[in-house]
Amino acid sequence: EQFKLHTYNKGQVLILSDDFTDQIYFLLKGRVKVYDVSTRGDQVVVNSFKPGAFFPLSVAVNKRASPFIYEAETSIEVRQAPSAQVLEFLKANPTVMLDLLGRVYRGADGLMGRLVQMASGNAHNRLIYELIIETRRYGKLQSDGSWLLSIKEVTLGSTAGLSRETVSREFHKLKEEGLLQMSSQAIIITNLDSLEDKLSSL
Repeated sequence: EQFKLHTYNKGQVLILSDDFTDQIYFLLKGRVKVYDVSTRGDQVVVNSFKPGAFFPLSVAVNKRASPFIYEAETSIEVRQAPSAQVLEFLKANPTVMLDLLGRVYRGADGLMGRLVQMASGNAHNRLIYELIIETRRYGKLQSDGSWLLSIKEVTLGSTAGLSRETVSREFHKLKEEGLLQMSSQAIIITNLDSLEDKLSSL
């Protein structure tokens, strides 16, 4: 809290690819996405951050430029601190470091799972996998046991490597199976356990 609070609007870029920054961000509110741009000009989302995240720690730890673009996916609030001070803080606070390591490993598990789906799964599997990951990270459990997930089809497509048309087609199949519903504001996962069971049986 000794560092100034900064706010960014949705769509503002915090870090460009090939940028070297000596600042670490601590996310207090909102969501930040990390992506690259393909040769076709498509966004390929590789990660996202929610409140409590430090980024880009890889730049600070490995002393190299960022290979990705960091952008505010919603309006966000962050505090910025010099990398050296953040690293010293983490070394001096093992509880915070342990929580950070837990986040890193959960993220790594998600990325490895995505690689498996990319290599061996079809579009249906890939979309289900992304829905499960997004629901676990950002979904809001409702009183009836369903989950509310505020995410756009285009965002799901960019993380799963699928076109918006393909995502819409696969959504239609899942709606027919009663596994999700659509509202004007969000996706409703009617039964997360059933969605996970479906993926494990495919």
